Amino acid sequence: MYDHIGLHVSNLKASLRFYEAALGPLGHEVCSQDANGAGLGPKGEPALWLYADTSSKAPGVHVAFKAKNRAAVDKFHDAGLKAGGTDNGRPGLRADYSPTYYAAFLTDPDGNNVEAVCLA
Repeated sequence: MYDHIGLHVSNLKASLRFYEAALGPLGHEVCSQDANGAGLGPKGEPALWLYADTSSKAPGVHVAFKAKNRAAVDKFHDAGLKAGGTDNGRPGLRADYSPTYYAAFLTDPDGNNVEAVCLA
């Protein structure tokens, strides 16, 4: 449905470290990077762009990434915590969303709610 998402981040280095670690288990990598920003996504297909913006104030954006399986959701959460994210919902079923909605939530260094979800 979308081609790409752009987030303004106050600390590009910290945000890149977080997203690279958290999204690695989902098959995403850094595809493009310069002093002003970075693009992450599947190899050669950046879909999440981080833009350096020192005036950025926690915008409260919610972004959800599709995971291949529940193990990838678990790895997303663990890697994101180790890379500076904070827990915003441990991995587990969210039966109130759907009987098979398995997800984990992290808050990134700028206060955005980042989710990995597997619907199987």
